[in-house]
Amino acid sequence: MPSRTAHIQRETSETAIDLSLTLDGQGDSNIHTGIGFFDHMLTALARHALLDLEITCKGDLEVDAHHTVEDVGICLGRALSDALGDKTGIARFGSAYVPMDEALARAVVDLSGRACIIYRATFAEERIGAFPTALGLEFFTAFAHNARLNLHIDLLRGTNAHHGMEAIFKAVARSLRQAVALDHRISGVPSTKGSL
Repeated sequence: MPSRTAHIQRETSETAIDLSLTLDGQGDSNIHTGIGFFDHMLTALARHALLDLEITCKGDLEVDAHHTVEDVGICLGRALSDALGDKTGIARFGSAYVPMDEALARAVVDLSGRACIIYRATFAEERIGAFPTALGLEFFTAFAHNARLNLHIDLLRGTNAHHGMEAIFKAVARSLRQAVALDHRISGVPSTKGSL
């Protein structure tokens, strides 16, 4: 079986990103975006999805965090799409509920080849450290569009923004872990159309 890995380099006037992804990993990560909470979330994503992930991003943080967060989402989505290849033998679907103290998040994913994002999450706090909570939607939108997947995210409850956002990232991670998994019973791709 070919190695399910990808390496993305992307440079614009706003960010310079180098990202490496291994789908069949151990959850190891080495992440430096310049935004501490975002690094924490991406580390949790890698750990709970069992992806090996290395990201270095130098962004225009003197402006704000938006370009860094969105562009990392773009690169991670492209890397996932590249690493999946033709998607032969994947489970395709994944779903997870993840609690974190008072917060509870649900994520459902379909590696369909079609981009769709539904994001239902509100936060009482506008920022978690240097990370504006509004950028959660921006990250997952960029990720879903570039990975060409359906992603439904719901923060079902929670009063602490840190707990809520972390529950979301972990739920997405657990759903991705299911969806990218290889199933020896699947011949070809899991679609009646014959392609994804």
